[in-house]
Amino acid sequence: MSGADTHSPDFDLERRRAQHTHALVVGPYLNERPKPGALVVGRSPGARLDEAAGLARAIDLDLAETFLAPLSKITPATYLGKGKAEEIAERVKADDIDLVVMDCALSPGQQRNLEKAFGAKVIDRTGLILEIFGRRARTREGALQVEHAHLMYQKSRLVRSWTHLERQRGGFGFLGGPGETQIETDRRLIQERITRIERDLEGVKKTRGLHRKSRQDVPYPVVAIVGYTNAGKSTLFNRMTKAVVLAKDMLFATLDPTLRAVRLPHGAKVMLSDTVGFISDLPTMLVSAFRATLEEVIEADVILHVRDISHGDTDEQSADVKQILEDLGVDPNDHRRIVEVWNKLDALDAGDRERVLNTARAKRGRARPLVVSALTGEGLDALAQAIEERLSSGNARYAVRIAPEDGEGLAWLYANTEVMSREAGAAGETDVIARVPPERLERLLKRFPEAVDMKAPGRAARKSKDADAN
Repeated sequence: MSGADTHSPDFDLERRRAQHTHALVVGPYLNERPKPGALVVGRSPGARLDEAAGLARAIDLDLAETFLAPLSKITPATYLGKGKAEEIAERVKADDIDLVVMDCALSPGQQRNLEKAFGAKVIDRTGLILEIFGRRARTREGALQVEHAHLMYQKSRLVRSWTHLERQRGGFGFLGGPGETQIETDRRLIQERITRIERDLEGVKKTRGLHRKSRQDVPYPVVAIVGYTNAGKSTLFNRMTKAVVLAKDMLFATLDPTLRAVRLPHGAKVMLSDTVGFISDLPTMLVSAFRATLEEVIEADVILHVRDISHGDTDEQSADVKQILEDLGVDPNDHRRIVEVWNKLDALDAGDRERVLNTARAKRGRARPLVVSALTGEGLDALAQAIEERLSSGNARYAVRIAPEDGEGLAWLYANTEVMSREAGAAGETDVIARVPPERLERLLKRFPEAVDMKAPGRAARKSKDADAN
């Protein structure tokens, strides 16, 4: 899987249209005054506005400026107060703005009223994220899911931005399309299209289920990478798998899930899954539409929660990811299954680096995060060992003696267990310590009846007897 097809004529057309769309990003955030003595949590308005600007840049909009619009309350008709709406309208006219991006969720009525007030097209945060997803989706499943979510969104609005989705790819519905009259007459067609997509998605879901079952029959454990968008997940995926998945300093660079096989330090093979980045205020319809995509996360044996530890809002981003995991039915505090990965160590100066490392060391047991740089590879050996430890926590360790002539037996151990150590004996035999998953223990004991459980009481006696014999 790669990112957007930069050689596609559709992509080039969309990018040219976006580059000529003069955009203004508005941050209409409520002034929430904390009570005296209360702990202030959450992102700062400036950080929220910066993220919204990043979303706009992710689809190549010509970003003219950003505008912070603090609100004392939300106005039902236009979301903004009259004074703020007039101030923005003046900026739109003075700077020849084509598109105003409101970093909030607007009702259909509020969107229409603002368009009249500004004399420009208006989209909200949900619409912008949907456009980004429409641009990024490369697989049939991803395109169907985006189209479904986008049509559900447009169904309530019916304003100029659904027919572009008849193409295989999405994106830039707000930049063109039919007028109000055609959209009104196409209400029935939109619903029919939604119904067809839902039917197609059921078929895709069944196919994914069959693929998942075939992997379970192997079986290889699944390790899913999750995290806030732009946390470095795809860079980590590429580093661990030696794959080439789009990894850019750009929000939502990865959309469709990607799976690759990876071998851990002691030879066990796992399937590593790179997933779409999470974000605050992710549209509910997208969480629902991408549930099939995120099944790799829901059913994963180990989840790597990747955090950009160099980001000023890393704690808030982490809280957003944990909330979405919880919404998906995954316990975000299950440290037996979830490994927290503090990424971008390379982006810290010496003082911050030492502070982060000390903070990580202060955490106990499996709650201790792995501090890494996916870019340079620092810390990834320890991460691989942590994954292996999580996956093997229920595995037994057995000592197996392989006769000199039993080369097939040694090969069987490497194929079906984790070989922890291997020593050659004086008579040509090979002593192996292997870690065995519960589902393969019966096969091991059938193949090697003399294998000894390393935790069994008689193990020490046997070792002593072997030593005397030698």
